Amino acid sequence: YHREEFAVIKGRVIRLRNVDGRCYFYSPADKKCRIYGKRPLGCYLYPVVYLVNEGAIVDELCPMRHTVSEEEVRTKAKILDKLLKKIDNERAHCTKPLMPIDTNTSRCKPKGATVKNR
Repeated sequence: YHREEFAVIKGRVIRLRNVDGRCYFYSPADKKCRIYGKRPLGCYLYPVVYLVNEGAIVDELCPMRHTVSEEEVRTKAKILDKLLKKIDNERAHCTKPLMPIDTNTSRCKPKGATVKNR
């Protein structure tokens, strides 16, 4: 997959593209995620999401929200908190302007990090 296929830029944030209200990687024919084994951390954490002024909650739009235990919410909330702190830290140290999305370069890549393309 190429980044311009599955991602969109909103401001300084790169987000996953939706197709017909669903994740780009969702296969309607199979009713499965096409990259489940290699899904991003945000997908692993879902349906636990972060809302400003509320913190970590279970997404009300998730049809399976009733299956999420309090323990799962607590566990995923801790991971989500660490992820958000990491994102904030990387954003604070970002000095590069956003580049066109079709480049193979990383935006504000941490020192020593590599970017793998398929």
